[in-house]
Amino acid sequence: MTSNAAPRSDETVVRDPAWAALLMWVGLPVAGALVFWCLKQIADWVAGLPAAPFQGLFKLAASAPDPWATIGALVLGAIAGIVLALIGAHETLQLTVSDADVRMRRMDVPSSASRDAVGSVFLDGKRLVLLGPRGEEVASEKSELPRDLVRSAFVSHGYPWVDEDPYKDQYRLWVEDLPDLPPGANPVLKARAKALEKDSETDARELRGELVKLGVVVREQKKRQYIRVVA
Repeated sequence: MTSNAAPRSDETVVRDPAWAALLMWVGLPVAGALVFWCLKQIADWVAGLPAAPFQGLFKLAASAPDPWATIGALVLGAIAGIVLALIGAHETLQLTVSDADVRMRRMDVPSSASRDAVGSVFLDGKRLVLLGPRGEEVASEKSELPRDLVRSAFVSHGYPWVDEDPYKDQYRLWVEDLPDLPPGANPVLKARAKALEKDSETDARELRGELVKLGVVVREQKKRQYIRVVA
């Protein structure tokens, strides 16, 4: 995770360990170059098969003269690794905690919460969750950041960290047309169920926000949605 501005002295920026950043920005390009080099080595064999997936590309690689074919394979592999690293950085949670507020950014979508709006903070699996005093969802983001560093950042700035969801016993499995929900909640949950089936994280995320506005908190396990209504 990177930040364009230097952190203030009164805030904590939670980052991945240095080895994780090194693995992403160096390891992925090296691994990509290695994979493409291996593919170049078997290009002649694949090109000679009666049929094979992407055989046209292998024939093209086999016909290219060395050393340019090998150099090209290494360069393309490294570029593929860099692209994967950029995607990883794009999906990595950026987290800044201060006495006044919490600021997060993931997939270029920012979110924030003032200290007064936060009643509890916890990690629900790989999701960082901030709840308000009434149990309403203030923020919820996927996080691969080290748990100990996340917890330490919040505790050091006086946030009420808890080890698990204080409302975990209030969730129930959502089924279509479930009664006793706020008006409009069932259609949103139905649309979100379709988004989860399609692995459309962007749509599922936006629909989660709509549910928060309706007073519904949602969690998912294996694409099944569990909900509770904020009193």
